[in-house]
Amino acid sequence: MNTFVQIVVNVPAVSGIFDYAVPESLAGQIGIGHLVVVPFGNKTVQGVVIRFVDQPSVQNVKEITELVDPLPVLTQPQIALAESMAESTLSSLASIVGLFLPVGISQEADVHYQLLIPDYQDKTSPVATRLINLLKERGALRGRQIDSHFRKVEWRNSMSALVRKGIVSAKSVLPPPRVRSKYVRVALLAVPPQEAEAEMPNLGTRQTLARRQAALRFLIQQPEPVNVSWVYAESGSNLADLQELEERGLIRLFESEIFRDPLERAGKHSPADWYPTKQELDLTPEQSSALQEIVHAISSPDQSHSYLLQGVTGSGKTEIYLRAAEEVIKRGRQAIILVPEIALTPQTVRRFLSRFPGQVGIVHSKLSEGERYDTWRRARTGALKVIIGARSALFSPLPNIGLIVADECHDSSYYQADPPFYHAVIAARMYARFTGAVCVLGSATPTVVQRYQAETQQMQHLQLPRRITGSDLPFVQIIDMRDELKAGQRGIFSRLLFRELEATLTRGEQAILFLNRRGTATYIFCRDCGYVLRCPNCNTPLTLHIDENERLLCHQCGYQRQKPKECPSCKSKQIREYGLGSERVEAEVNGLFPNTRTLRWDWETTRKKDAHEMILTHFANHQADVLIGTQMLAKGLDLPLVTLVGIVLADVGLYLPDPFAGERIFQVLTQVAGRAGRSERGGKVILQTFDPASQVIQSTARHDVNGFYETELEQRRRLGYPPFSRLVRLEYRHRDPLSAEKEAHRVAAKLREYLTTPQWKLVTMIGPVPSFFAKIGGFYRWQIVLRGPDPVPLLRERLVENWLKDWRVEVDPISLL
Repeated sequence: MNTFVQIVVNVPAVSGIFDYAVPESLAGQIGIGHLVVVPFGNKTVQGVVIRFVDQPSVQNVKEITELVDPLPVLTQPQIALAESMAESTLSSLASIVGLFLPVGISQEADVHYQLLIPDYQDKTSPVATRLINLLKERGALRGRQIDSHFRKVEWRNSMSALVRKGIVSAKSVLPPPRVRSKYVRVALLAVPPQEAEAEMPNLGTRQTLARRQAALRFLIQQPEPVNVSWVYAESGSNLADLQELEERGLIRLFESEIFRDPLERAGKHSPADWYPTKQELDLTPEQSSALQEIVHAISSPDQSHSYLLQGVTGSGKTEIYLRAAEEVIKRGRQAIILVPEIALTPQTVRRFLSRFPGQVGIVHSKLSEGERYDTWRRARTGALKVIIGARSALFSPLPNIGLIVADECHDSSYYQADPPFYHAVIAARMYARFTGAVCVLGSATPTVVQRYQAETQQMQHLQLPRRITGSDLPFVQIIDMRDELKAGQRGIFSRLLFRELEATLTRGEQAILFLNRRGTATYIFCRDCGYVLRCPNCNTPLTLHIDENERLLCHQCGYQRQKPKECPSCKSKQIREYGLGSERVEAEVNGLFPNTRTLRWDWETTRKKDAHEMILTHFANHQADVLIGTQMLAKGLDLPLVTLVGIVLADVGLYLPDPFAGERIFQVLTQVAGRAGRSERGGKVILQTFDPASQVIQSTARHDVNGFYETELEQRRRLGYPPFSRLVRLEYRHRDPLSAEKEAHRVAAKLREYLTTPQWKLVTMIGPVPSFFAKIGGFYRWQIVLRGPDPVPLLRERLVENWLKDWRVEVDPISLL
């Protein structure tokens, strides 16, 4: 009797699941969650088995071709999470399942193109000519390889024409997985040590004897197989020496699998007092109460529990995570600890490593494919008890999860702003329900929606109102920069910030200077005609970066060019910079305090692997006095020597036309202010602004999280924004501005027809309008926003009807820009 399964195929543009038969050759080997190879149309693709079915939904059922991995790549709770995420975010199941598979093992079908007539000339199409020349020069290529040569060029129609003419052949292929297990050659003593010692005088000639004796003595001391490169390094021997010892029967040479572990480097360069042991820390009464609640939930696995742990900066939230993870591990389960940025990962990892040595894995995008693959495999077998990382760490295949933590749960980095859109914090709460795990969301500044959910009993609210050191939150002094200008102070720093920075450096303490902008100048313009240099792809002003060249950079798409010597419009030489960026702040500090050691922490300085860790370690070791940076500085860092935080310009981003802009700025300013005074030394914050009367600025200065929440909640209630409604954002992109506008109005007209019916009368439509950033990466953007109790079902029906094809659909977006 045939066995049938349902499979989600790895073709992200395809929705739904498909029925396949299990061939007799694979009977008993295929199970739920297995990664397989199947025929799909005229292609061969990968897919994941979702469930078994008694009867297929079609008559002619194709068979599974191959089993990729003998172990499942998805657990049952992961499949449930993937289906729930696809349903709630209006994404295809295939695109969501792709999030769970490690980079390198998951492969999409591709097309293999080969040139059949090398001498063919196509004078009608320059793109076709380029394709022929490329295939002639490079030989046969796959589609994704051609993509790298034709960035932002639509080449597939021209290629299809060449295939139809018989100039080029096209064949569907499925590339093999790019990653695999890593093996190294190792050596191991094969005889008792006494026998090896007895053979020492007979190991070779005068030239080889000393090397071989040294290699054998080294292996006598090693109880486990040793990488041969270590043997070479310790003894000066070579492969020929070891092969001779093997021929004599004294040692064994063989291949052994090793795991690529990114944590081998962790902890080597960091001060020990960063990571106190559990015995050195006494919990405050508030910590004890919160931990007791969480531990009680951990010991009741029949039901899922979610907590919002709201604690001021420095209140000891991480210690609660550590002890909760300890309770989970005692019960034979595992924990996932999410942090919003790679920047936070080194500090968090070392604290967990000190508590759970050898049991911690790390997951983030800066790891190599091999490191991510090996961490994923170790998690799958349960060899790792704690996984720490950014949002993708949530999808690690731990077999028995008991705790999921989302630290700094307010942070926008948890939201994936490219398809498939999802919010890792929302997904974490879903996953906790499917696994019976406890979910803890921690933040000093939770979002309005998260706080509202806690206060309406959708999750339990735990509070830590005091710092564990007993010190007060740092005093925040607002400086009105308009008064500074009136007093003739036209520099970056106010008179007070300059004096405080000077005093801090004199005392041998450290300071943080925060500015939420990269670069040296915000935009470059011609003083004669007013022409502003803009990105040709995004139409946004270019930012000046001073390095070996005067480089103008677009922070949207990465376009760059050199600063021109004359205006492209009027040919004037009066090209000037305006605005402020982190590079200029660093230059100003170096100019005012020449002997001060500075570090800059922004996107530019952290592009290389391990850059976050190096910068943080240098600063924590007091190898620098002033740390200058952007939003990364707001990410929960614990730096005891920092006694001064200077917010150079608090107004950046405050007045963007987005209902969530004020909340974002309040969160980042409050978090940055919390970096000061985290030890008994105390601290101070200088907040420079041109609008000191702003509600956001005033709430930040008073550390008034509750007051800001009440004001913002009332404003959301009045305007009908979340948590009192749900939003869905529809965005259409096209290289032609008229086509983008036409399509936006077409869809808006169809939506209006539905919104007049009684079923959807509570849903309102905003738009269609150009997005605030109207052009990005060469594409013009138009958007429509639906607002109502739940507009999702309306769009789910429309997606099935397929008239929202090519639209980007975001459910519960965190920004409307």
